[in-house]
Amino acid sequence: MASRTAPNQHLGDKPQSRRSGKSPSRSPARAPARSPAPNGRKQQQQPQAVLGYQSEGVQDHDIFKLPGSDWQLLALLIAVASVVRLFRIAQPSSVVFDEVHFGGFATKYIKGKFFMDVHPPLAKMLIALTGWLGGFDGNFDFKDIGKDYLEPGVPYVTMRLFPAICGILTIPTMFLTLKAAGCRSTTAALGASLVIFDNALVTQSRLILLDSPLIIFTAFTALAWTCFTNQHEQGPAKAFQPTWWFWLAATGLGLGATASVKWVGLFTIAWVGSLTLLQLWVLLGDTRTVTPRLWFKHFFARLFCLVVIPISFYMAMFGIHFLCLVNPGDGDGFMSSEFQATLNSKGMQDVPADVAYGSRVSLRHWNTQGGYLHSHSHMYPTGSKQQQITLYPHKDENNIWIMENQTLPIMPEDYTGPNLTSPKAWDDIGPYNVEDGGVIRLYHITTDRRLHSHDVRAPVTEADWQNEVSAYGYEGFEGDANDLFRVEIVKKQSDGAEAKKRLRTIQTKFRLVHVMTGCVLFSHKIKLPEWGFEQQEVTCARGGTLPNSIWYVEGNVHPRMNDTAERVNYRNPGFFGKFWELQKVMWRTNAGLTESHAWDSRPPSWPVLSRGINFWGKSHRQIYLIGNPFIWWVSSIVIGLYAVIKGLAVLRWQRGFRDYNNVTFKRFDYEVGMSILGWAFHYFPFYLMARQLFLHHYLPALYFAIMAFCQIYDFVSYRFDIFRLRKTPAIGQAAAVGILAIAITVFTIYAPLAYGNAWTKSQCNSAKLFNTWDWDCNNFLDSYDAYNSQSTAVPSISAVPSSAAPPPPAPPVAVPNQQQPVQQEKKAEGEAVVSPPPEGAPAVPADLPVVSKEERVEYRDENGRILNEDEVEALAGKVSFKTRYETRTRIVDAQGNEVYEGLVDAHEASEEHGVAPPHPDVEGRNPETQEAGEAAEASDVPPTVEVVEDQKKEKSVERKASEAKPASEQQAATQETVIRVYHLCFNGVFFFDVHALEGHRLGYDDVRTRFVELSWLWIMSRQSYTAFQRHLLFFSTPTNPPRLTFVSALKGACALGLDFPVSVMLSLGLKLIYTPFSLSGININEIPQSSHRSQLSNVTLPTAKQEFTCSELLRLLDQERNPGFLKHKIDQGHIVGFWSMAANTRTHTVSRDDVERFQQGEWEKEVTERRHNSEEILPLWRGGPIWAGGHSWAVDKLLGVKVYKSKDE
Repeated sequence: MASRTAPNQHLGDKPQSRRSGKSPSRSPARAPARSPAPNGRKQQQQPQAVLGYQSEGVQDHDIFKLPGSDWQLLALLIAVASVVRLFRIAQPSSVVFDEVHFGGFATKYIKGKFFMDVHPPLAKMLIALTGWLGGFDGNFDFKDIGKDYLEPGVPYVTMRLFPAICGILTIPTMFLTLKAAGCRSTTAALGASLVIFDNALVTQSRLILLDSPLIIFTAFTALAWTCFTNQHEQGPAKAFQPTWWFWLAATGLGLGATASVKWVGLFTIAWVGSLTLLQLWVLLGDTRTVTPRLWFKHFFARLFCLVVIPISFYMAMFGIHFLCLVNPGDGDGFMSSEFQATLNSKGMQDVPADVAYGSRVSLRHWNTQGGYLHSHSHMYPTGSKQQQITLYPHKDENNIWIMENQTLPIMPEDYTGPNLTSPKAWDDIGPYNVEDGGVIRLYHITTDRRLHSHDVRAPVTEADWQNEVSAYGYEGFEGDANDLFRVEIVKKQSDGAEAKKRLRTIQTKFRLVHVMTGCVLFSHKIKLPEWGFEQQEVTCARGGTLPNSIWYVEGNVHPRMNDTAERVNYRNPGFFGKFWELQKVMWRTNAGLTESHAWDSRPPSWPVLSRGINFWGKSHRQIYLIGNPFIWWVSSIVIGLYAVIKGLAVLRWQRGFRDYNNVTFKRFDYEVGMSILGWAFHYFPFYLMARQLFLHHYLPALYFAIMAFCQIYDFVSYRFDIFRLRKTPAIGQAAAVGILAIAITVFTIYAPLAYGNAWTKSQCNSAKLFNTWDWDCNNFLDSYDAYNSQSTAVPSISAVPSSAAPPPPAPPVAVPNQQQPVQQEKKAEGEAVVSPPPEGAPAVPADLPVVSKEERVEYRDENGRILNEDEVEALAGKVSFKTRYETRTRIVDAQGNEVYEGLVDAHEASEEHGVAPPHPDVEGRNPETQEAGEAAEASDVPPTVEVVEDQKKEKSVERKASEAKPASEQQAATQETVIRVYHLCFNGVFFFDVHALEGHRLGYDDVRTRFVELSWLWIMSRQSYTAFQRHLLFFSTPTNPPRLTFVSALKGACALGLDFPVSVMLSLGLKLIYTPFSLSGININEIPQSSHRSQLSNVTLPTAKQEFTCSELLRLLDQERNPGFLKHKIDQGHIVGFWSMAANTRTHTVSRDDVERFQQGEWEKEVTERRHNSEEILPLWRGGPIWAGGHSWAVDKLLGVKVYKSKDE
C-alpha cells in the first residue's frame, strides 16, 4: 500500500541483473560526472520530499464532493431500483418460506414473549417495528407457508417494505463505494445496475427475511471502509482530520450493525480487521515519518472505532431485545433457571434454604435446560415395565417428591403421632438436614411410588453402562434396597461453604449415586418415543459425563420450617450474565443444525449457481430463489482471473520483473484485491461449517464479487493501456451498455420466479439450463390465455363499514383439480398404468358446476423431484415405482371468488408440494417447551393440538436426519479436501522453483506450462500428503506424542522455506481444519502410510553418476514404462517432492544413496534424520513482494529459523 519506489514502468520491464536466492532490488543509480565545486565547497544537494506512508497514484475521492451529474445519475438508479424492488410487492398475499419465522418473531416482539433464535436481534426488531407502525397487533401467528394475510388484515406489505427499502438503498451504496474507490461514473452505474437486476437479490428484498438488511449493512461497512482507506492513503496530511474520524467511526457502526443482524457479520469484521492490520504494519515500517507515539495513536484510534464501537452497538441491541421480551414464551426453555426467573410470572417465591428429611422437593437437572425429575402413571412398554421416570421442562405436581431417610425415625414408646411407616412420618419431627454422603429415598407423592433402579437396560439408550430408572412400589410399601441413593455434593459447582456440606436449595449441586449398582442418576437430550410423550430420558449411568449427572433442588417445602427460616432464591444474572448466556445458547444451537434439508446446498455449488431454493408455489405460480446466471458466472470468472493474474505477478516478481514498480498495476492489485479479499472472507468460512447451508448465504460474497468485477472493468477500460481502450472511452462505455443489456435480458427471463408471475411451460423449460435447477415447470399453464381464463379474483382488502352488514355468501361451487397418480407402476412395455382413485377420495357433488378439471401423471424420485420424460425413459426397467393418488379441490363462490383453499403445512410442503419448508436455524422453539397455557398440565394428560403438531414436526426432522449424510462425514470430507489444497500449495512452490534453482529463467511459456502441470498436483496430493505431514511434524519440533500448535506449524512452514505471510496463512488454515473453535493444539496420534507406489523402481541408475538434479530424475522417470498420462503426472509430482526434501542446499542435487533409497520406498526416515538442523533448508520461496532481508531477520528473531542461510553455503 505504501510505496516510495521507482517511477512508473511498463509491465514487461526486466531487471538489468539478477541474483539467485535473493529478492529483486533496484540496481544502484550511476553517479553523474561532476566538476569540482567552486572555492572547494561541496555542492549542495537538493532536499527530497518525504512522502511518508502516502500511497502513489491515490487521489481524494470524497463522495460528498461528487459533481451534479453523478447525483442525477444516482437519482435515476434509485428510481429504477424502486420500481424493480416494489413491483407487485403485495404478491403473493400469503406466508412465504421463512416469513413463517421472522413474521412470527414480530408477533412475539409485539406480545413481549421471549423466544430464542440463532440470529442477533437488530433486523428482527426493525421488522417488528415496521409491523407495529403499520398497525399489526400481533394476533397473526405466521404459522404455515401459504397462510392468507388478507382475511386477518395483516399489514404484510408494510412489513415487506422494510427489506425492500434496504434492497433499494444497496444500489446507491454500491454506486458511492465504486466512486470512493476511484472508478468512473460509468463503472459505478454499471455496478449499481447489476445489483438492481440480480434475481436473487430482488427475491430476498421483497419478503420478510433478514438477508436484505444484512446486505445493506455489509455494503455500508464496505463504503465507510473504502472512504476511510482513501483518506488514510493520502498520508499524514489527512490523518486524524474530521473526515478521517467520520469514516473510521462509520466503519465501526457498520460492523456493529452487520454483526447485529447475523453472525455472518463476523466475516465482515475479519475482512476489515485484516486490512487494518495491513495498514498498521505499513505504518510500523515507516520509520521516517511515523514515530512510536504516532503509531500508537493510530492503533488506539482503530481500537476504539473498530472494536469498542461495534461491541457496544452489538450489546446495546441485545439490551433492547431484553427490554422488549419480558414475558415467558416458547423459547425460555433453552435458558437457565436464573435467566427464566427474570421473566414475568416465571420467578418464584423465596424458599427455605436448608433441605431436610421430609421436605417436599422438586429436583432440576443442571445441564439440559433445567428439566424437572418427573413421573406419571404410565409404564415402560419394555424392560421392567414399571412406571416411567422422565425429565419434564415445566412446573407440575408430578415433579414433587418427598425426601426420605434410608431408615424411619426412632421415636419413644409412648409416641402417638402419625404412622411411622408413612413417608410423612417426618412431618411432626424437627427438621434434620440432609448432609453430604447421606443415603436417601425419593417418594413420588401423586403415584405413591419411589425412585428405583436395577440392572435392566434403559428403554431407549440400550447401552451396557446405562440402567433403567423407574418408579416402583405402592401405597404402604416400605420399599427395598434398590430405592436407596447416596447424596454426593459436587463442591466445585456449589455456592457457599454451607452448600458444600449439606443440601441447600438452589445453591448445592449434587449427584445421586445408586447404592446397590454404583450408577449415577443421569439424563441427556435423548427423548422417549410417543409412549413416553417425547419427554427426556432419565437413566442410571456408570461413567456418564459429570454435567449430565448433576442435580439441584429448586422447590422446597417442609411443614416444620417456619417463616423465620433462612430462605433463598435465584440470583439475578444481570444484563451481562443474560447476554453471555444467550450467546452461548445461540452458538450451541447454531452448531447443532446438522440435519439435512430439502433445499440446502454446499459452498462449491454457489459461485456456479447450480441450485436454488423453492420458496412458494400456488395457483400455477412459483417463487424460486435463483440468481441472475450471467451476473453470477461473470463475477465468478473474474475472481478466478484475478487469482491467475496475482499468481503470475508474484512469480514474475520473484524472477526479477518490475511489475510492482508500475503505479497503476499496484493500484489494481490493492484495490481489486481488497474486494476479492472481502469475497473470500464471506465465502470460504462456509467450507468449515457442517451445519445446514443455503444459497442465500452466498449473497454477501456476491456483493463483493460484483464490486470486483466492476473494478476490473474500470482498470481495463480506463486505466490500463490495453488494446488502446484508454484512448477510446466510447468502447468501454459500449461494453458497459452491452453487459447491462445482457444482465437485464437474463433478469427478465427469470423474473416470473422472483415475482411469482404467470409463466408458461414452454418458457419455463427453455429457461431451465440444468437439471439441478429443480423448479417444476409442470406447475405452470400452457399459455397466458389459460391464466386469463382462470377465475381467481383476489378478495378486496377494503374494510366493510360497521354500519352495513356484509351480504350473505353465495352457495359454494366445488372446482375439482384432480391430480391422478403422482408415481405409477410401469407395464412391461414401460407405460404408466392409471388405476382408479382410491376409496375415500373426495367426490365432487353432481349438482355443482365444474369450472376446471386437470388430470396428469407425474413421476417423482425419492426426494419428491419431478422427473422429465428422458429421465423416466432412462430409468425404465431399472427401478420400481409406487402409485399415489392426489386429489386437490378448489371451492369458489358464484362470483368466482375463492372461499377456502387448503394451507400448505410448513413442514410437509417439501414432500407434498415441492415448496421449501422454513429452515430450522430460526425455529426459536425448544422442542421440550410447550405453550405457557400448557405449563400447569400434568404429563399424563393427552397432549394438545399444538403439542401433537410439534411431535409430527420432530418426527419429520428425525426421518430426514436418518436419511441424510451425517455431518461428521461431511466435515471429514471437507477436512480432507482442505488438507489436499494445503499440501498442493507446497508442491506448487516446489514445482515452480525447479527451473530457478537450476539456473533457468522462468518465462511466460514456462509459467503457462507449469500451470498446466500444477493442475495435476491436485490428484497427486490426494495420495501423498501423509509424507508431507511427517516432514511438517519434524520441522515444527512438536512434543511427544505429536501435537501441533499454530506457532509450531508456523515454525515448520518457515523452516520448509516458505515466505512468512504464506506460512501464516497455511498454518492458520491447518489450525482451522482440525480445531477451528478451540485454543488447544492439534493432536496427531498417527499418520497413515502413504498409499502410492515407489517411483524409479524399475530404472537402472548410471554407474558413474553420484549426484542427480531434479531434471535428471525426471528424465530417469521417462525411462520407465509409461503408465498413462495421468499416473505419469502423479509420478512427476512425487519426484519433485522427493528432490525438494533431499537435495543439497548448495549443489541442489540429490545423492545416489538417497535415490536408491527412494527406489526402495525407504527414503523419508533417512532424510528426516539427516536434516536435523533447521538451518539446512533449501530457500524455496525467496521473499516475493516482501523484502527478503527484513523477512529473514524477523523470522530468525521470532521463530529462530534461519530461512535464507545454510551451513554448507
